[in-house]
Amino acid sequence: MADAAAPALSVVVPVYMGAETIGELVAALRALEIDGGLEIVLVVDGSPDNSLDVCKKLSGLPGAPITVMSLSRNFGEHNAVMAGLSRARGAYAITMDDDLQNPPAEVRRLFEYARDGGYDAVYTYYAEKQHAAWRNWGSRFTNWCADRLIDKPPGLYLSSFRCLSAFVRERIVTSYEGPYPYVDGLVFQVTQNVGRLEVDHLPRNEGKSNYTLRRLIRLWLAMFLNFSVMPLRLATLFGLGFGALGAIAAAITIVEAIISDRPPQGWASLMVAVLVLAGVQLVVIGVIGEYLGRMFLAVNRKPQYLVREVFRRGPGELGGGLDIERPRADTQAGGQPHRKSSEPES
Repeated sequence: MADAAAPALSVVVPVYMGAETIGELVAALRALEIDGGLEIVLVVDGSPDNSLDVCKKLSGLPGAPITVMSLSRNFGEHNAVMAGLSRARGAYAITMDDDLQNPPAEVRRLFEYARDGGYDAVYTYYAEKQHAAWRNWGSRFTNWCADRLIDKPPGLYLSSFRCLSAFVRERIVTSYEGPYPYVDGLVFQVTQNVGRLEVDHLPRNEGKSNYTLRRLIRLWLAMFLNFSVMPLRLATLFGLGFGALGAIAAAITIVEAIISDRPPQGWASLMVAVLVLAGVQLVVIGVIGEYLGRMFLAVNRKPQYLVREVFRRGPGELGGGLDIERPRADTQAGGQPHRKSSEPES
């Protein structure tokens, strides 16, 4: 069967433990009046609750078309976003969370701001974030690091509520098939034509954040290691700095041994120096090991994501009639090959 005309806007929503909120989000999105039409792509990221059943039911109801992608396990937010972007068809794509902290009413304003301003990407920012204090501090630290590690415009806040043009979307989907995607780093490799828009941020009404400290650290490492060699340069600078200190200390010790009748003093400080240097060496080896480990996993084709099934409403069917696609095993993971395999046969 042939696809309908591509819509103006695709909204990509990774869904994890979102059974209580996704229905309200979808209803609000379907109520929007978008010039050129709207489609919704829900990516169920191995959620242990009944999110998949809820999303399948929503996709069969009247309204804007919904595509539901069921991943084989939990791969993480950015992997799920990449899966959804590979399926999106709109001239613009907006990514947002499933927790209703980003008001759906802001979707239309974000889309029109990106379209009318001719931006390749638009990131939102908040006058006040309704997150726990440690999450806000972590976000500030991540943005501070991003200013120095990736080609991010200075002062731009990196939000998961973002709008991307089809030009950017298609290139980030095809340019990276590794297992550790960082969407924002991929965006800035493609374009610097980026805008920013202030939007509201609401308190979370249902459940709790799925971002644990461990998940945030993994996300930070994806940004820190995948898009910059600066960590290796810092390791080199640490080595040069401590090597210079060691040379100075050695010279002082030799001079003291020559001009003094007593054995050189300071064995306690020497042990401290040895321990510090050993710690620095282990950190440097760890950084190099992370790079090598990621290269090893990429070479061995660890999947970015695996799509188990894709659900969407059949043509002219309302109230539960669904087409089901099961991507082939050799084309369901990551990047453009998945997108090609997902297209229904004519």
